[in-house]
Amino acid sequence: MKNSESREERKKRLKSLSSEERKILIRKKLKQQGLKEGSGVREKDQSSYDKNEIIDLILLTRCFHIDKFQ
Repeated sequence: MKNSESREERKKRLKSLSSEERKILIRKKLKQQGLKEGSGVREKDQSSYDKNEIIDLILLTRCFHIDKFQ
């Protein structure tokens, strides 16, 4: 599963999962990263985020390698 599948294959695989299977996968990834469900972002009401701000944050976090933080 680590970068062995193309982006299109990964999208297809994820879309084929049921809602429950996706939830399980997301919770597993959160646990691997040391996060807990619902932890959110401190000091900011999440309802005030706009779509572009969320996309910018996601793109920014993709620039970081996990090795740098361990």
